[in-house]
Amino acid sequence: MKINGAAALIKQLEAEGVTVVFGYPGGAVLPIYDAILDSSIRHVLVRHEQGASHMADGYARVSGKVGVCLATSGPGATNLVTGIANAHMDSIPMVAITGNVPSYNIGTDAFQEADIYGITMPIVKHSYLVKDVEEIPQAVHQAFHIAGTGRPGPVLVDIPSDILKAATVYKAPDGPNLEGYKPTVEGHPRQIKAALKAVRAAKRPIVYSGGGVLRSGAAPELTEFANRLNIPVTTTVMGLGAFPEDDPKSLGMLGMHGTSYANWAITRADLIMAIGVRFDDRVTGRKDTFGSQATIVHIDIDPAEIDKNVPVKIPIVGDVKSVLRQLLAELDEEPIDENRDEWFEAIGKIREKYPLDYDDNGELKPQTAIRLVKKHAAKDVIVAVDVGQHQMWTAQYFGFHSPDRMLSSSGLGTMGFGMPAAIGAQFAAPDRQVVCISGDGSIQMCIQELAVARTNDLPVKIFVINNGYLGMVRQWQEMMYSRRYSEVSLPPDAPPDFVKLAEAYGIRGERLTSVEQMDRALPGILADKGPVFIDVRVTEEENVTPMVKPGGSVSEQVEDEV
Repeated sequence: MKINGAAALIKQLEAEGVTVVFGYPGGAVLPIYDAILDSSIRHVLVRHEQGASHMADGYARVSGKVGVCLATSGPGATNLVTGIANAHMDSIPMVAITGNVPSYNIGTDAFQEADIYGITMPIVKHSYLVKDVEEIPQAVHQAFHIAGTGRPGPVLVDIPSDILKAATVYKAPDGPNLEGYKPTVEGHPRQIKAALKAVRAAKRPIVYSGGGVLRSGAAPELTEFANRLNIPVTTTVMGLGAFPEDDPKSLGMLGMHGTSYANWAITRADLIMAIGVRFDDRVTGRKDTFGSQATIVHIDIDPAEIDKNVPVKIPIVGDVKSVLRQLLAELDEEPIDENRDEWFEAIGKIREKYPLDYDDNGELKPQTAIRLVKKHAAKDVIVAVDVGQHQMWTAQYFGFHSPDRMLSSSGLGTMGFGMPAAIGAQFAAPDRQVVCISGDGSIQMCIQELAVARTNDLPVKIFVINNGYLGMVRQWQEMMYSRRYSEVSLPPDAPPDFVKLAEAYGIRGERLTSVEQMDRALPGILADKGPVFIDVRVTEEENVTPMVKPGGSVSEQVEDEV
């Protein structure tokens, strides 16, 4: 039986286990939108294609599956670019499907033509421009395989409209048959032994873990590894939740806005076990001083990350979960039972002298607002954040004790990510509580996606930490430009009125202005069965501390105290 290319595409998406697609229709993808009417796949109509890419991203982070977004040619496709770049930087599995002008018009500057294949080449794992209708199932199958294996990431599938209309007989793909694409899963046995030999010799070891631990599902193995070796653990923003932050061995987050004791410890460590990280500049500060006293063991599935930013003594290329299991198996054969009391005591003195804290003064400060959300939220709440001060305060004060609970645009730093990511997360986990913590700047980047929350009756709760500024930019201007504030003011009483805006979308809007009011209101807000938009008026010129200034060294945050 003959079907058209669009129907073959939908059939293959079903075969890949896709149940939801986030998209926006247009001329080049009309055949797909016709075919999806006869499919079991649920299509979520976004209000901007960028929202579709962030929803697919949030869906992937929570579900563990490949997220799918769909857009038409030209501006529809280019509107996906930010979300594709975001997924690329954070290693999120995504397949972005775009329509294109008819193949015979490619290169003619046809109406709504854009070379999305070329535009996205630096920000995808792989791209397909499908030129034959019979290639659709195989291209889609390979795209899902590439997106979800090895180091996850986005893959583009671009299909001209005439190919979508062309007749074909659907044939299940072979394969995936990808020569040259064979990610290394197991770590080399010699390197495993070398790593444990280094651990055995270390007096001041530390584990520095990142998003790779979460992407490989290795949180249980990381926790067992740290417990069996009695090693302190610090995490990146991407790695929050990989190790329980209520464990005494947890040092919280490190880096620019990390805890003083985490930065002190990693500066003085004689062994750094870097697991699923990429030595980002927001973590390392000046790279020539990072871990200068330590032997560095780097475990990562992507060989391109080894020695890219920081020289590594013992590289182990492999899937984090598999490598940690290998290390644990070696420990079964030759246990390491080292006394770390002196090391933990030294870290404890710094923790006691420089705790992660702030002056409350009874005001509704941003940190207090975030702690109140934590106090009343479900224990397994999923928290999607935007980018700015509220993101860092959430990372510092929310406390993530289990995996995949904080969704953050960490590599690209995309304002506008939070709310659509929360919506995608709610589709992935309809029975879990999902909140978005945003800022008065970030929320307005993709605020039109409130319509998606309302039309789909999603119980997402959106907290806007409203300090009347583009807060992080203001903080930098205060600290580095002598308080010469330039274009950062967003007065709380200037447009828009967030409560009225929420109501215009048919969503309950609330404004909270004091600690007592917020503490009283939160149980009812979080219990509401529908979406709620909360304008939280906080103190205006609060800074995120501690802070390592750009270009500085994390070793400078706390001088030699012990």
